Amino acid sequence: MCIRDSRNSADRTIMAALSQLVNRAALVGMLVQPETVHGWHRELVRRRWAAFGRRRGPGRPGLDPEIQRLILQMAKDNPRWGCVRVRGELLKLGYRVSATAIRKLLRRNRIGPAPLRSQQTWKAFLRAQASAIVLTDFFSVDSVFLKRLYVLLYMEMATRQVIWFAVTDSPDAAWVTQQARNVSWELNQRGVHARFLIHDHDAKYGGGSDPVFEGDGMAVIRTPIAAPRANSHMERQIGSTRRECLDWLLILNRRHLERVLTDWFEHYNQARPHRGLDLQTPIARSDPVATSGSVSCNERLGGLLREYSREPISAAA
Repeated sequence: MCIRDSRNSADRTIMAALSQLVNRAALVGMLVQPETVHGWHRELVRRRWAAFGRRRGPGRPGLDPEIQRLILQMAKDNPRWGCVRVRGELLKLGYRVSATAIRKLLRRNRIGPAPLRSQQTWKAFLRAQASAIVLTDFFSVDSVFLKRLYVLLYMEMATRQVIWFAVTDSPDAAWVTQQARNVSWELNQRGVHARFLIHDHDAKYGGGSDPVFEGDGMAVIRTPIAAPRANSHMERQIGSTRRECLDWLLILNRRHLERVLTDWFEHYNQARPHRGLDLQTPIARSDPVATSGSVSCNERLGGLLREYSREPISAAA
């Protein structure tokens, strides 16, 4: 029958210590094998050095995780703040942290110094100037007779409202320039004070349209070549036009496409909720949302587009 050793950790520690004071012959009479005692001793040594490794080294203690998160958040939210400025903000909150500790923390998290972080990104520029930006782009549609038609769009970035579109099968410089004049007049009529026009390097813009807008005091910004995300709001608008409208229809000719797009853009501007606008429409409703009355449905393009609204309750009711 096998008898298990019932000694606890303290007993084993004592036995391991004694093994260093007596010879191997004396260990034979201790009811355990010498190899067992030596194993206990090795375990004792391992635990001792493991505990030593857990001791805090010299120097200041590490930053509290909450303070670390706060420093990183400040640096990301305020790219023009240097380490000294962050330290000053922390002092206002009752945290005493050295600028060196802040600098090391930012470096470990791959956050560069303030001069590099403060360079404005394209995304930040678009967000800051959205209310003064007009976007434009072309896209093409092939008719059932394989004739390619070109659509030129202009859209306000802040409201996502399509302010102008035109269709042609020959987008030469004269035609594009005339559309620029039409858009300039439309912006003036609406009282829109745009400062920037963004478009790509498409040769169809020619050299006639940009001077029209520059004459109105607008700066024309051309996006980088092969970088559709630089005009992502317009790209998403064109994508919605295709997915929700054009992909479901067969276009006969230019006049047919103009009628279809007129219905679509009226729906897009006035009735289609937009995720980027907190599910509001580009043209905001002037009347309050009704919470009573029967629900009616208005169909466009043979039922492809549907708009729901409430019928007003008559005074007699």
